[in-house]
Amino acid sequence: MTVAWAIGALVVFAASLVMGLAGFGIALVAMAFLPWVMSPVTAVVLLTIYALVFSVVMVVPLVREIVPRALVDLLVGSAVGTPLGVWVLATLPVTALNRLIGAFLLLVCILEFRRALPTGAVGRGWGLTAGFLSGVIGAALGTPGPPLIVYATAQNWSPRSFKANVTGFFVVNQSVILLGYWWAGLMTPDVWEATAVFALPALAGVVAGIALFGKLDPVRFRRVVFALLSFSALVLLVKG
Repeated sequence: MTVAWAIGALVVFAASLVMGLAGFGIALVAMAFLPWVMSPVTAVVLLTIYALVFSVVMVVPLVREIVPRALVDLLVGSAVGTPLGVWVLATLPVTALNRLIGAFLLLVCILEFRRALPTGAVGRGWGLTAGFLSGVIGAALGTPGPPLIVYATAQNWSPRSFKANVTGFFVVNQSVILLGYWWAGLMTPDVWEATAVFALPALAGVVAGIALFGKLDPVRFRRVVFALLSFSALVLLVKG
């Protein structure tokens, strides 16, 4: 066991736990730290694989809670945005990608702390826009969640419906993104090796998160997560 593996395993476990608990967040948590132990591109593709597998597992018992019209709007927008995101991931240098990740994480944290989220019902245009941004950001940075979460929060769905629609979106969105990665030649041996190496911590984390769903205070938990993200975003921005 190396120090790099131990750090990576801890990060993957924590990020998978967050996704199991909330239905999203695996890349938001992990991408703040994984670029220190592997290339950003490998980390993005690795987390996309895990996100797809975990989303399939979580959406099955919640499928009756899905709102079809909202999900269709999100997926149509995502299909348009994903190719642009794949191009960004395949084109940008490592330093620029790290700083882009840092800037994006910092923006997400600022919005979270300022509670700058829309309230009340939102129209189809919001769903299409959120889907488009999720496609671009998801393919480029492996973090499609934030635009989707902003949209889903405004719907005032129950926790079960929220998780069902988010994970339902991820099943299709992450599948399309992985096809884009394959087309762009990003599904490399390094990615598959990392996927296998960190599979056990990922599985343990998501199982723990699913078990804790509905049992922990989500407000306090989110504060801790976003405090860590803020620190990590600043480090990535400064050091690149």
